Formats: sequence, structure tokens, C-alpha cells
Amino acid sequence: MKFEMTPGWLPFYPVPSKPRFTLPPGAVDAHCHVFGPGAEFPYAPERKYTPCDASKAQLFALRDHLGFDKNVIVQATCHGSNNQAMIDALKHSKGRARGVATIKRTISDAELEEMHEAGVRGTRFNFVKRLVDFTPREELLEIANRIAPLGWHVVIYFEAVDLPELWDFFTTLPTIVVVDHMGRPDVTKPVDGPEFELFVKMMREHSNIWSKVSCPERLSVSGPSALNGEQSAYRDVVPFAKRLVETFPDRVLWGTDWPHPNLANHMPDDGLLVDYLPRIATTVELQRNLLVDNPTRLYWGKEGNHS
Repeated sequence: MKFEMTPGWLPFYPVPSKPRFTLPPGAVDAHCHVFGPGAEFPYAPERKYTPCDASKAQLFALRDHLGFDKNVIVQATCHGSNNQAMIDALKHSKGRARGVATIKRTISDAELEEMHEAGVRGTRFNFVKRLVDFTPREELLEIANRIAPLGWHVVIYFEAVDLPELWDFFTTLPTIVVVDHMGRPDVTKPVDGPEFELFVKMMREHSNIWSKVSCPERLSVSGPSALNGEQSAYRDVVPFAKRLVETFPDRVLWGTDWPHPNLANHMPDDGLLVDYLPRIATTVELQRNLLVDNPTRLYWGKEGNHS
């Protein structure tokens, strides 16, 4: 099947730089995607965008180029609840990838078991209105209760302005809850202002809530341009990510977000994104927590009550 990319779609950076920062052994890119290829894994009819193809082979080549040991592949909205492209990537990773799926309440227990066997360890709930149509909360809660015995967690994607209305739902989920991209804060507002403070409060009061401190390229207003070399790229996002890394060192994750879907202004150099890491995790210990210990524990470690 032939798919036409959404007009204006930005394909991923073709030749990323080699990072100056050397990742610690065992580092995990804990948020990335595969798209198709569409000829092999068709995009969902209900999708709101058609991306460029981004194959498992390209993802694994990027992993090796940047110096990561493993990946966590998150189901992309352009594939809906058909997880075949993601699961195929897991099966070809030689145990070096785990997955986060999108599932519906109609899924059978046998299908969940199959996914677990393939390496799926979580499901994603998307609350970003421009990307998906909302699933009713009672259906999501039903799904969360079904995955809890597997030791899976829930990944949630939302925008900061919507947190007050979603708070009660998020804080009653029966699993570990991983928030994508710090809940997309408005980085033009103060890091200690009421909007981001509400997110920090949620993490402080609920020890099962984790956060990915990823995607400065999505959140930044200052952008990738550097005043004094690369060290100032995405400088407006640093205080937000650094605060979470230092406040909750055992509950933060980071990923490239390759191949960076739905970016309108620029496509980031993945090597530059890796070089951003020591600015938000400023010690060897914090870097190891963020990149090795936390994702390994969550995705490859304790398997909950499931053998």
C-alpha cells in the first residue's frame, strides 16, 4: 500500500552528529517510535497524520550510533491500536527493546500474554486532543486494571493546561504512571510558577508517578540555536527537566523521541539531544539513575506478579 506523507511533514534528521557526551554503559533510550514501513505495516485508517517511514533497522542503527544499549519503543498514534510494527521491532531486537502498546478494552487475555512475551511492559493513554479522539475514562480504567497483574504501567500524554481536570483520574490509576515529556509545560512560565508546581505536587504526593524529562525540541521557545556553542541549545527547557531529575532522581526517564513526529519548526539533531543530557543530569549518579537504573528497573527488572 502506498501512503502519502502529510504535507509539510518534517522527516527525521538524516545524519545525526556523534555525541560529545559519552552515555553510561547500559543506557536506555526510553522513548522512541517506529513508523511502518507503511508497505509492510499499514498506517491506521483513523490516523490524524501520515508520517515518513521510520523502520526498526533505522532505529537500531541510531541506537548504536548514539551509544545507547537498549530502546523502549512507544506505539505511535499513526498506527492506532494495531501494534504490529512495534511488536515486530521488539522481536527483532534480541532482547534489547521493550514496548509500550495502545490497546482497547476488547483485547483478550491471550493477546495481552502474547504482547508480554514479546516485551510489551506498558500501555499509553493519550489526552492530547489534536492527536487522538479521547477514549472514555471508564474504559481506560478498565484497561489499567487488566494490565496491573502483568506488572505493566500506564504512560500518559497530556498538556499542562489540562492537568487540573485530569488530576483525579491520573492519581487513581492502579499502576506505575509515567508522564510523557513532563506534562508538556509552558516553558515561558516560571519553573516555580503555579502550572509546573501543580505537576511537581502530583509527583510529590503520588510515589507511583514518574516522568520522562524528554523532548526539549517540543517544548523550547529558544530552540536549538546556541549562543555559546551547543551548550545553550534548548536552554529554556533545562530548568524544568533539571528540577525533576534532582527532586525525583529514582522516577525519571529520558528518550530521544525519534523520529520526532509532528514537529512543525525544526527537526532536531539526535546527537545534540544526547549532548543536552549532562545539563539536566549534572552528576554521574544522576546520569546513571536517569539513563540506566530507572529504565532498566521499570522495563527489564521486576516483572510484577507475572512470571
